[in-house]
Amino acid sequence: MHALPARPTKSRQTTWILLSLILGIGVGYVCNRYAATPAEAKEIASYFAMLTDIFLRLIKMIIAPLIFCTLVAGLAGMGDARTVRRIGVRALAWFVMASLMSLVIGLVIANVLQPGANVGIPLPAVNAAVDLKTSSLNLKDFLTHVFPRNIFEALATNEIIQIVVFSVFFGLALGQLRNTTARVLAQGIEDGVPVMLKVTGYVMTFAPLGVFAAIANVVTTQGIGVLTVYGKVMGSFYIALLVLWAALTFLGFLVLRSRIFPLITAIRDPMILGFSTASSEAAYPRVMEQLKGFGISERVIGFVLPLGYSFNLDGSMLYTTFASLFVAQAYGIPLDFWQQITMLLVLMVSSKGIAGVPRSSLVVIAAVMPMFNLPEAGLLLIMGIDVFLDMGRTATNVLGNSIATAVIAKWEDAIGAPEVDDEVETEAVLPQVA
Repeated sequence: MHALPARPTKSRQTTWILLSLILGIGVGYVCNRYAATPAEAKEIASYFAMLTDIFLRLIKMIIAPLIFCTLVAGLAGMGDARTVRRIGVRALAWFVMASLMSLVIGLVIANVLQPGANVGIPLPAVNAAVDLKTSSLNLKDFLTHVFPRNIFEALATNEIIQIVVFSVFFGLALGQLRNTTARVLAQGIEDGVPVMLKVTGYVMTFAPLGVFAAIANVVTTQGIGVLTVYGKVMGSFYIALLVLWAALTFLGFLVLRSRIFPLITAIRDPMILGFSTASSEAAYPRVMEQLKGFGISERVIGFVLPLGYSFNLDGSMLYTTFASLFVAQAYGIPLDFWQQITMLLVLMVSSKGIAGVPRSSLVVIAAVMPMFNLPEAGLLLIMGIDVFLDMGRTATNVLGNSIATAVIAKWEDAIGAPEVDDEVETEAVLPQVA
């Protein structure tokens, strides 16, 4: 009997994603360089955008059922509300600490490097219009929005926090019932988890194509030159992200010890995917898969990770303070120490729970700026390069939520030995079959 061909391994797909990233930059540069007019460049880019949109639609197709199945299966297996409460309190405490640290790092780096000083480009008029909806950003509406009025509506719109709330109630109720019907239902949902993971594997096969199209779209419309014009701003921001990465890794090391380094290695693929597509949703299924392979209990992953994607966006936290001070520096508006501390606290509260809002970080900043007499028009300075900044903060969000999940799992004694990669094992065994 002939040996069967082995499927591509995850490490090989990582290579394909990196190659797609490089190819996307090259193709985008050629399209931008040789397009006759900016309108023609946008027309070309629209075809790349179509491919990206198809890939992201496939991702969004699996997010809601994946979260529902994993979370309900995990909670039904716990069967103890006290365990859920303990994990929830620990997770939220970590999220608050990490968010506060991210905001402080953004504040400090912006003050030290002064990215907005002598920015060297024309400043938009103070009264220039900014097309961002900020009127609905308040605590009352957020708290109301957390609770779904219709679970099918929440599933259809991928409202992660609402899906989490319903799944918690449903999973706890299912775990408390002891009759045959409840056990069959719980088993059915648990059996649905590997099915959704298999579907996820099929969808992620198209990840290199999605990465290529996303990068080619951006470079075709923006051009490589935008990176040099805003070099100081982007360089300062990525320095801040590196500082945050080091801080998160150190905090993870305090709990996980030497296992923090294999963890970071394990999530490099979803981090690259998140960076390339600037989409946390695109990275979410792969993060879940990699954390499971790392040995973390599915019940902890299914509960903590969705919460993290609603409340623990460390890269976005850093960006809000960094961008706010950038605008203040660009317009020469001084903010004293106490004003900056007040801004930090306001951003801490106002930025929670809007992960599903497009350009959510910009929305938060625009809503807070009037409180400190900062012109909203300053956002026009960075909106042109926001997609490049979004890549970095998305990758950081992936790192922060992965470390948070691993830390909570360690506290819960819910980390076992890493799983053997079945695909690698297949490659090793199949050639021996006669």
